[in-house]
Amino acid sequence: MTILAAIDIGGTKCAVSLGAVEQDRVTILEKISFTTPSNPKVAMDDITAALETVISRHSEQTPAAIGISCGGPLNSEAGRILSPPNLPGWDNIDVITPFRARFGIPVGLQNDANACALAEWRFGAGKGCRNMIFLTFGTGMGAGLILNGQLYRGTNDMAGEVGHVRLEADGPLGYGKEGSFEGFCSGGGIAKLAQTMTIKAIQEDKAPSFCKNMNELAGLSAETVGKAAQEGDPLARHVFILVGRRLGQGLAMLVDVLNPERIVIGSIYGRQQELLEPIVMTTLRQEALSLSLDVCEIVPAGLGEQVGDYAGLSVAMEMFEKRAGE
Repeated sequence: MTILAAIDIGGTKCAVSLGAVEQDRVTILEKISFTTPSNPKVAMDDITAALETVISRHSEQTPAAIGISCGGPLNSEAGRILSPPNLPGWDNIDVITPFRARFGIPVGLQNDANACALAEWRFGAGKGCRNMIFLTFGTGMGAGLILNGQLYRGTNDMAGEVGHVRLEADGPLGYGKEGSFEGFCSGGGIAKLAQTMTIKAIQEDKAPSFCKNMNELAGLSAETVGKAAQEGDPLARHVFILVGRRLGQGLAMLVDVLNPERIVIGSIYGRQQELLEPIVMTTLRQEALSLSLDVCEIVPAGLGEQVGDYAGLSVAMEMFEKRAGE
């Protein structure tokens, strides 16, 4: 059994966890979450204090490594966070050296999509794969790539930014582009798509069940629209039909280019699988090369909503194995 520590740095909250890994199973021993301070130094101090707390409560089990998961862009080799849009003020922040100096164990950093890909590959729906893609499909749309049994980061940690690919000339804004993969297939993109369609419906005196007037537009979310779709609201279901088609289109591109054996999709896909899956698969069969699609499974995240809890632990496992192999 290997004891590992994990740090998740998010735009709204941070979490520190201690986990026990035995073969392909992981048990979270303890987790502390708190609101992310706006000041990076304060945040680092709070994370250090939380890590000291969880380690002291399990003093008989010293962690072998620390893994950090954080939204990009970042430099995983140098251990620096490079001005992520959801972390204002985190400009070229060294997040590895302080923890390595304080705890004297290996420390690793990966962007959240890569970290979640590692988690699903080791402990979730990607177990046993040599070629797997993980798609976040949550607040944003990013990908983590496991190719030939290894995490593929690209030349400067920018591999897997599929959300930036434009699928249509026009459409919801995501990742700085109208009609991008993230614009159609993310929580914010779904809300924007629903808002556009709802405005037209209200103007035609056909307001949907989830938004009766213009005053309610600002409160629309993917969760609201998803619930309405499950309850049979026609406009909400139409939103998810469009999302499913664009998701299928994006997946076809990945299937054709990378020839994976499994694509694991997180967050929204798992919640809306019953509605999305038939649309996605129909589009895939129309768009992807049949020889590539025949060997590829499309599945929801096996770790479900907890994938983020295991992300940092998976990065820590990578660091532990790297040290053991040296």
